[in-house]
Amino acid sequence: MAAESKRLVILALVANVGIAVTKFIAAAISGSSAMLSEGIHSLADSGNQLFLLRGHAASRYDASVQHPYGSGKELYFWSFMVAVFLFVGGSALSVATGINRIRSPHEHGEEGLWFSLGVLAVAALFEGLVALRPALKAFNAQRTGRTISKMIKESKDPSLLVVLFEDSAAIVGLLIAAAGLIAADLTGNGVWDGVASVLIGALLGVVAWLLAIEMKSLLIGESATREERAKIRAAVLSVGEVRTVDRLLTMQLAPDELLITMDLDFDEGIGGDDIEHAIVEIEKKISDTVPSATRIFIEPVDR
Repeated sequence: MAAESKRLVILALVANVGIAVTKFIAAAISGSSAMLSEGIHSLADSGNQLFLLRGHAASRYDASVQHPYGSGKELYFWSFMVAVFLFVGGSALSVATGINRIRSPHEHGEEGLWFSLGVLAVAALFEGLVALRPALKAFNAQRTGRTISKMIKESKDPSLLVVLFEDSAAIVGLLIAAAGLIAADLTGNGVWDGVASVLIGALLGVVAWLLAIEMKSLLIGESATREERAKIRAAVLSVGEVRTVDRLLTMQLAPDELLITMDLDFDEGIGGDDIEHAIVEIEKKISDTVPSATRIFIEPVDR
């Protein structure tokens, strides 16, 4: 999963850098604030991908005395920073640019309009094929019958969520920018260009807020999904020496790392060696059932 997520981030980075350059050129030629907002949007997305790549690199650091469970949550931290940067570097700037254009509207030349629309069309093509399509494919592959909202809530892969949210917002933002340019040209009123810029900023603000909520949950310690907890409990109870699972606690350390602690009640009369062998079998069954379970701690209950 980590390698696939990193590939999605790199694809999105390549697409966004190229798109940002063309958008800024189009903004300079047309004078469109909506196009400028789109350029800021793509630039912010490019910075976000760099944050994610940093998170991927830092999350692979080995466990240490200071961080005994490793640095997997680095990815969650840098993903949270994506939400902050998207809000400040994308949403706030776009809204400010739009308000400034509403206050001081200007007319658009036909040549600048068609050039800008052409840039938006090319950007939509790149966003859809290079970035969004692979992300959607990976998202649907992991969804396995779950609803979209449930998949988003239960996903432990922040890179996938960030790329999916950003590129979906990018497509919508391109449509808003195109509508603003066309409306400004048809009416001869540049206010519509500013309105489009404000709407793009509002869209980025909503995306940033949704990402922040999801990343906060992962950062402070989110449990395994209900299905995974049920599988873990079933795997434990399939071992003959186990009577009951008194307590089962889980916490996601990284997309592919799950911490599990549990208190187990074993059959009466079995010795220490039998319990030790049973624990080894339990750990193997859990790992086979939930491969992301990398740290398993089992405590026998004293009766």
